[in-house]
Amino acid sequence: MSETRSDGELLRAIAADRDRHAFEELYRRYAPWLTARLRGRCADAGIVDDVVQETFLAVWRGTARHRQEGFSDDDAAGWLWRIGSRRLVDAVRGDGARGRLRQALYRLRHRDEASAEERVLAGVEHGDLAGALTRLSPELRAVLQATVIDGLTTREAAVLLGIPPGTVKTRAQRARKQLREALA
Repeated sequence: MSETRSDGELLRAIAADRDRHAFEELYRRYAPWLTARLRGRCADAGIVDDVVQETFLAVWRGTARHRQEGFSDDDAAGWLWRIGSRRLVDAVRGDGARGRLRQALYRLRHRDEASAEERVLAGVEHGDLAGALTRLSPELRAVLQATVIDGLTTREAAVLLGIPPGTVKTRAQRARKQLREALA
């Protein structure tokens, strides 16, 4: 029975030797996790599946590089998440994705559990910002996340959230106003 390799060992083997077994092990280890995380951000399973594949192809091809020194197991998940989340934003922005977005990519506004991004956003500890953010409605937080954190345009955020562009603008204004009042 072979010894389980660390994420750093797997990534070094992929980068240096194009080790297919290392790649397959990394994929088995992280693809289900990345898929679940991305599905919390995008309701279109087809786009999510494409983004997961593109993320791992970038690792295999070497177009996505991770610093080799001091690599810890926690770093691989964060690194893969950064690649995948950026590619998801690119997919939403891309012309090819627009046709598939008719099903309306939207944040799952009525979930039992907050996404990791919502928890991070709510956990920001700069003055009273964390409290002010948690007091925003889920709809206002979703608009802030799409436009501020993900950097989407109003039109892109509207597609992602499944709401009209005017509603995105109105909710963004309301969110900013509420935050200003809460922090004043």
